[in-house]
Amino acid sequence: MTGSLLYVCVRPQREAAVAEWASFRDGLGVRGEDLVHHDLVREPLPADLDRYVAVVVGGSPFNVTDPAKTDEQRRLERDLERLAAAAIEGRTRALFTCFGIGVVTRLLGGRVSLLHPEGTGPTDIALTAAGRDDELFGILEPRFEALTAHKEGTAAVPPGATLLAENDACPVQAYRAGAGLWATQFHPEPTTDAFVERMVVYRDAGYFDADAFDEVSAHVRTASVEQPTRLLRSFAARSVAA
Repeated sequence: MTGSLLYVCVRPQREAAVAEWASFRDGLGVRGEDLVHHDLVREPLPADLDRYVAVVVGGSPFNVTDPAKTDEQRRLERDLERLAAAAIEGRTRALFTCFGIGVVTRLLGGRVSLLHPEGTGPTDIALTAAGRDDELFGILEPRFEALTAHKEGTAAVPPGATLLAENDACPVQAYRAGAGLWATQFHPEPTTDAFVERMVVYRDAGYFDADAFDEVSAHVRTASVEQPTRLLRSFAARSVAA
């Protein structure tokens, strides 16, 4: 591989952050030294983004709709907006996931809503016609499974974005904006085992009934995540080739 990718971590929980980096590393199909870990919770966004061929943004227990935010969360969201603007303008390529799609939606003038949550586990996702033609999403099956766990969602495709994937529970599962930004509500990176390990960290965070952990984790393990992994491989390969 020529050039490194940057993983931007927005998880305060270090155990979950390190595991998510490893999931992205494996999903992208790169060596550890080719995926630089940057902890955005504790350090501002690097000024030298042009050092990296592309950026992936992980998930977070934060929500764009949180009524009370710390100074650190507000600073983190501003940094993500700067990164998103750079990707939209074509100054880098970026894949935002989970919490990140909400930040991008708000930046574009869209609305993030608590009306479109999804439970913890696999969900069915369908590509739109634009998704089937997209340079990244076009390699996927028209319908596929992915893992989700979120309390908010994008209410409608924000201005300037192109809807790539959807489902009934959360109508905006993925979109593209500008020259180099893709955003997903679903998690493209974890294996089912890695997702269950993440559930342990967030067992009491309100994503699922903590007393039903065994039942929920068993359901997670029924998922097929081959297609989301193909998306990450495509992102890495095309970013290096760009």
